[in-house]
Amino acid sequence: MSNLIFSLNATIPVFLLMLLGLFFRKIGLFDAEFITKMNKFVFVAALPALLFIDIGTADFYAAWDTKYVLFCFAATFISIVIAFFISLAYKKTVSQGEFIQASYRSSAAIIGMAFIKNIYGNYGMASLMIIGTVPLYNIMAVIVLAAFKKGQKNTLSKELIKKTVLNILKNPIILGIAAGGIWSLLKIPMPIIMHKTLSGVAALATPLGLMAMGGALKFNAINNNIKPILICSVIKLLVFCALFLPIAIHLGFMQSKLTAALVMLGSATTVSSYIMAKNMGHDGILTAGTVIITTVCSAFTLTFWLFVLRTYGLI
Repeated sequence: MSNLIFSLNATIPVFLLMLLGLFFRKIGLFDAEFITKMNKFVFVAALPALLFIDIGTADFYAAWDTKYVLFCFAATFISIVIAFFISLAYKKTVSQGEFIQASYRSSAAIIGMAFIKNIYGNYGMASLMIIGTVPLYNIMAVIVLAAFKKGQKNTLSKELIKKTVLNILKNPIILGIAAGGIWSLLKIPMPIIMHKTLSGVAALATPLGLMAMGGALKFNAINNNIKPILICSVIKLLVFCALFLPIAIHLGFMQSKLTAALVMLGSATTVSSYIMAKNMGHDGILTAGTVIITTVCSAFTLTFWLFVLRTYGLI
């Protein structure tokens, strides 16, 4: 029973904040424009500040784990390859690009940070997991969405690849991690005034990010293409966890590293995947439906995975 309570304490607050966002939208406290701006604030300011504080005040030499970062990168890349091969069965009915992206792209930053903070009281190895996944998430999302459009020829070009690389380099999350890493490596003392100010901004990242995710959910998206949506959701929440968590355990990753890997593999499909799909000429229906299903069901699946790992003394 204590293991179940531990798991519920880690997951339920995260999803209650998302439900609050949905509730606030329903009563008119949040509207679409406000949710969009709140998402942008979290992405551009709050989350980079959180990552900068987390890494910049840590001993980067002691915290860095090359094997762990490479595992996160490799697991993500192999997940994308698996999703591609499964998508071949649906290429005549839905966008392969949407199917692939919706199957692999997790809410690693927002939900990952929230989960690890709930369990350990700090952000632990979430930053290293983000280093290993977020750049690959973005690069591969552009590639698959450009290369696999339903009923259209491939539109991947050198110009698009160049633009994607530049966008990755300018990504606020990547910049926050890089700045924090440099600050830590140079062992620069952080003034109290600076630390308190940035901490105040960083503290907004998790609650605002989760409420914005909840407020963006639209349940009518699951009415169409229900079969591929369910397939994507099963892959996202169960298959990748079943494949890669045993490997992570075999490699010796425990505690916050294993929890971060769990979130990377089995958290809900991120809302930003829908925005990217729409911006790149897709209808977004499959992506939106997968976001809804995985968000709702991950409250149960993540609790299950946490319960299993806790029962075996791994976290």
